Amino acid sequence: MTVYHGSVEIVKNPDVLHSYRPLDFGKGFYVTTIKEQAEIWAKRKASIVGKKAIVNVYQMKTDSGDLILKDFGKDLSEWIDFVCHCRDGSTDYEKYDIIKGMVANDKVFRVVDMYHSGVWDKERAIQEIRAYPNYDQIAFITQKAIDSLLVFDSFEEV
Repeated sequence: MTVYHGSVEIVKNPDVLHSYRPLDFGKGFYVTTIKEQAEIWAKRKASIVGKKAIVNVYQMKTDSGDLILKDFGKDLSEWIDFVCHCRDGSTDYEKYDIIKGMVANDKVFRVVDMYHSGVWDKERAIQEIRAYPNYDQIAFITQKAIDSLLVFDSFEEV
């Protein structure tokens, strides 16, 4: 399976050490199966730091072997609580090697924030999230997962 990582650098040897803050699924190396999404991330970061936008391309093995995988699939109820817990500093994500699910892009982030702050209940937040296009993300939480499943393929300046 082909996956993409938006950056301002060519990342031939990804690692979890450069994850400087917990995101939706905690600290880790994030990829997506959607090239357009990686391009958006790369361009956003490039505009902030004044560098070129790069999309790194990897081949990801689909057999995770003995790695511990958490896949939210279409379960938005569990997903939204997990994302809120990670943003609150929870380290529950460290129980997993890989976490898959939708991404809280700009629009979805606002919905998560409304739920997280108590303005909306879970039912309303989930209803709102369903109105937005689905992007995905795969977070490699452990180096073992990266080393076992990801192989650098190429990169593209966007």
